[in-house]
Amino acid sequence: MRLRMSDELKEKLRGLSAFIGNTPLFPLKNIVRNAGISLYAKLEWQQFGGSVKARSAFNIIKNAIEAGHLHGDKVLLDASSGNTAIAYASIGSTLNIPVTICLPANASEERKRILKGLGAEIVFTSAFGSTDEAQERAQQLFEQEPNTYFYADQYNNESNWKAHYHYTAEEIWAETNGKVTHFVTGLGTTGSFGGISKRLKELNPSIRTIALQPDSAMHILEGWKHLETAKKPGILQEAAIDETIEINSYDALEAVKEVATTEGLLISPSSGANLVGAIKVSEKLSAGKVVTLFPDNAEKYSEILKSILE
Repeated sequence: MRLRMSDELKEKLRGLSAFIGNTPLFPLKNIVRNAGISLYAKLEWQQFGGSVKARSAFNIIKNAIEAGHLHGDKVLLDASSGNTAIAYASIGSTLNIPVTICLPANASEERKRILKGLGAEIVFTSAFGSTDEAQERAQQLFEQEPNTYFYADQYNNESNWKAHYHYTAEEIWAETNGKVTHFVTGLGTTGSFGGISKRLKELNPSIRTIALQPDSAMHILEGWKHLETAKKPGILQEAAIDETIEINSYDALEAVKEVATTEGLLISPSSGANLVGAIKVSEKLSAGKVVTLFPDNAEKYSEILKSILE
């Protein structure tokens, strides 16, 4: 039976929604020197929750509450490499929803501290098992105590990609006046790639959508998946992939350094990896508008950035 949502909770959700999404599309004018190419990045940390994952986390929570799956003393449970976890914890603290996260032990120290500060309970999994093992642990916890947890299951939850289908893609379309020609981003849960690509192709079937992944299983791009060696998310929309480009982790770090000195942005390694992919796509073109995402900025990666920016 669907439970009636309180007016107070409705108002909180409505108020919070104003701070989710609507991120600026930043023109990267100094990276690509071909006059016929325009390269843009969505600055996704500029929203409540501090990363691109705020969009999917909010949509998952909102839809679960409206469907009656997340209520009362239920604890939101999920596996995450960090950014979705922080978004869950930020939103959960605002809505008075307790959050438990299964997190690989090698997540950055900044992410761990932020999660603890936001009041999330962390269940650490092996540093060698990636988010695949974290997902298995979350599933085990849910099966052991189904009355305690709402298992959000971001890798298989359609509310993930639909957040990007209904909102992020529409923002990109509006911000480029419908003239985007290529969309490029990395694969993690695959929600942002799948949702944005699906909608953009509906708006203009000629738009090329390029997926990025690490060039090996041993990479440092938190949240990214090397699909040949990892568990494929249930929401993966392979039909939306026009091309896949592999990204070297160290190229991503070099891009972080370059964009700091040329564009004045301090971005994360994942954002650097997206930039490398977007540049690779741009270099093959004589004209076009290429859009990528900068999922988060540098604030959660001080140790990594210290080694490359000094």
